[in-house]
Amino acid sequence: MSLLQKILTLFRGTAHEAGQAVVDANALKILDQEIRDAGNELIRSKEELTKVMAQRQLQANRSKDRFAKKAEYETYIAGALRKGDEALAREVAERLATVETDLRNDEQAIASYDASITQLKTAITATERKLARVKQQVDTVKATEAVQRAQTAVAARHSGATGKVTTALDSLERIQTRQAERGARLQAAAQLEAESGDGDLNAKLANAGLLPESTSVDNILERFREKPVQQLGHEPLSLPAVEVKDAEHVERKN
Repeated sequence: MSLLQKILTLFRGTAHEAGQAVVDANALKILDQEIRDAGNELIRSKEELTKVMAQRQLQANRSKDRFAKKAEYETYIAGALRKGDEALAREVAERLATVETDLRNDEQAIASYDASITQLKTAITATERKLARVKQQVDTVKATEAVQRAQTAVAARHSGATGKVTTALDSLERIQTRQAERGARLQAAAQLEAESGDGDLNAKLANAGLLPESTSVDNILERFREKPVQQLGHEPLSLPAVEVKDAEHVERKN
């Protein structure tokens, strides 16, 4: 196979796939149209059946008239023979022969019409039943298609919601990670600042009880060890003297 033939084959295959994809995407629409076409054909078949039945009825009416004409000619022949008019009887007999031939043709035509009518009725009845079954199946297919579309939409929404929740959890985790990193950086910065300044030294002096304002258990015990016991007693507090007149003045105010 030459390269050009392969390219043409590729084009045909691509066109077939594209056409099949279009057909599959519009399968329900195509099916509905096919059902409408079948219904229209069924209507035309019924119209044809009506025409055949009408033609059969016309043929039957003509045959009925010929039967009446046959009976009339037979009466004429019998009368002519009774009168001995052989020539008249023969002339009427010739016409009767034509009528009888037409009657035989009528019988064949009517039988053919009856056979056609029976076949058409059978075909129409079978087509109506098939079309009714197809319509029921189409209704089932449409209902199934609607349910599947709804399920697909629900699944898509659920998948989207799950994806959004997952994304939100990821975002929350990233925020918490950034906050933890920021807290660690702030703590490290505070530690570096304390080590580079007086903060760390003051903390060590306070723990050792060497700062004047520091108070620790070891500092208190050391203070008691360094002073004699009598110096650690509490002397009574001396209150300043208050003049009498000031006291009286206070009493009057009260």
